[in-house]
Order: sequence, then C-alpha cells, then structure tokens
Amino acid sequence: MTHPVHTPVVAADGGLVRFALADLLSASVPSMRIELSDAAAAEPWLTRLVGAEAGLTALAEGHADVPARPELATLALLLWIRRWWPASPALGVPSLDPALLDLEAAVATAAIEDLAEGLLDGFEATPAELFDAAIAGDALLAMAPPVADEVRGLCTRLSAWFDEQDDVARAEAAADLAAGMETAAPGQRAYALAAGADSTVLGEGVLAEGHASVDWARVPPGVLDAAEGTVTWRITTSMTAARLEIDVAGAFADAALTAVATYDGEPFAEVPLALGAGRFVVTADLDEAAARLVATRSLHSGHIGLIVGVAAEGVAGTTAEDRAEVVSLVRAREALPPEARTLAERAAAASADEEF
Repeated sequence: MTHPVHTPVVAADGGLVRFALADLLSASVPSMRIELSDAAAAEPWLTRLVGAEAGLTALAEGHADVPARPELATLALLLWIRRWWPASPALGVPSLDPALLDLEAAVATAAIEDLAEGLLDGFEATPAELFDAAIAGDALLAMAPPVADEVRGLCTRLSAWFDEQDDVARAEAAADLAAGMETAAPGQRAYALAAGADSTVLGEGVLAEGHASVDWARVPPGVLDAAEGTVTWRITTSMTAARLEIDVAGAFADAALTAVATYDGEPFAEVPLALGAGRFVVTADLDEAAARLVATRSLHSGHIGLIVGVAAEGVAGTTAEDRAEVVSLVRAREALPPEARTLAERAAAASADEEF
C-alpha cells in the first residue's frame, strides 16, 4: 500500500478524490481518481462534478479516472502541504506559515462548495473553521506583509462568500482583515534552529551511542527539521545509574514529544522531550529494569533503536527513501513560476529575499 505521504487526497462525502503527488507538486495535474465508498452519499455531487457519463461509470465500477478539476487539485495540494511539507534549512526547504495555508485552504474549500455542493459534507474543516484558524492570535496580520495584496484579495473573496452564506460576523471580519492589509506591519516569526549536535567520543562511561532520523509520520507537522540524522543519542553508565541522553536538533515550535529507546525492536525506555535552544533534549535515568538490561547485555549501537514521536505499531511510518523522494519533488518547486506556488511559499520566498 502506498504511504499517505505519497498520496494526496480530498475526503469527499461517500468517497475519496486522489491525485498523484508528482503531478501536484509540479503544477501539472492532468487527471484525478474518484474512489467511492458510499455510492448513495456520493451520487448527489458526482454528476455535477464529472458529468453524467463519468458519474455513471464511477457509480457502476466504484471508481473513475477523470480530468482533474483545478479547485480540487488546489485543495489537495494545500492539505498535503499542511501535513507533509518537509521544512528544513539544511535541505533548503523553507518553513511555511500555517496561518497563510489556512487562509488559502478556506478559500479553496469555499470554491469547492460552489463547484459541487455537498461534496465536502463531513470534511475535516469548513471554510469558517479554516478562516477562524487563520486569523487566530493575529498570526495572519503578522505574516502577511510580504504578500499583502494577495492576502487582501483572498479576504475580499471570503468576505463575499461568507456574506452569501449569511455569516455576517465572518464576512465583516474578512472585510476588516482585507482593509487591515493597508497598514499591516511586517512580523518576525522566530525559528530557533540549530545544527546537529557534535558526535560524542565513545569513552569511559559511554556504553553506546548513535544517530537516528525523525519519521515524519510519527510527529506533528511543522515542529521538527525534516532532514535526516538530526537525532543524537547515547547511553552512559556509572556505579549508581544508567542514563539515556537524547538530542533532537532543529525545532520550529514546541510540542508534546516523547522518545522511545528499543533493544532488538523491544522498547526499554520512554522519556518526554523538552524544548531547548532550537532543539528537543532529555537526560533521564533509566528505570531498574532498563538499567539491568543495559548492565547485563552486550549492547551495540546496531541493536538499539530510537523513535521520536508516536511509537505505536499501528502507525504507518515513512522510510528514508520516502522522505528523499518527497524532498526532491518539493525542492523542484523552486523552478515553478510564482503563480504556480502557494501563497505561503511566495511569502517564504519574499521573506528570504528580504534577508539578503
């Protein structure tokens, strides 16, 4: 089964709309696949979206490959970016502002509501919820100046859409935000980034040490650097205790993260990580059972694993190959014309240009 990192989807009422990741990221999307799970729920919007003939094919066969609709492709791309964008200064991939992504997603969701009413019934977020997230805490005003004209245009569109929905409060809020773009002051989003920790020289008291990579599927989006090898760990022993030390370099934001140490695939320690200066760290004494394990086994780095984030077996993890493929596709977007990139990408590029 293809990992979700490679399969952008829009969850529709009674089905899924799938796109090829390479198509979306290259801004060349010839087709999309509709897969139905509940034909009765999907039928009301299906014909409006793809026409009578393709709609009948999908209802009869449970799926259909049809020409892509740009409104759905745009939303699929934004949803994928919100979850999987591999921000990493080391890899040359900028961080994208979530408020700008939420604003774009609100506009894209509203466009699909106009395209095929009912398609997004039960979707993860309504235009109203996405707009509320975008404007929470004045984050949008702080990050919008590099793309103020475009933000003004999106807010004007949303104001008109909310007005049509009789959502007067949000219509006014969007109109006020559009007007506020005239005087918005540039914001400074501080990312406390740091290079990877230097490797510790194996010496007296250090039983084992190594490096690991963060599996994107096990951590929240936008929290950690997406590069490989950002995790450094070691196990030390003394006469009185065994200790686990972990350093995860490259922190964009705080989050409740844990790390799980394993021996031959079996967990022997789980510790909470704390946000430090541009990194997550922990130094923790191992409990009696774990200390006994490291004291009585001939441990070697190859037998020890370190998982950052959710360690449950049910999580579909990403591989280094998965991550390298995605990073390659994302970095290729630098060659796209500005209009083919998201508003958040254009804002990040403008901010980077201002620094030099």
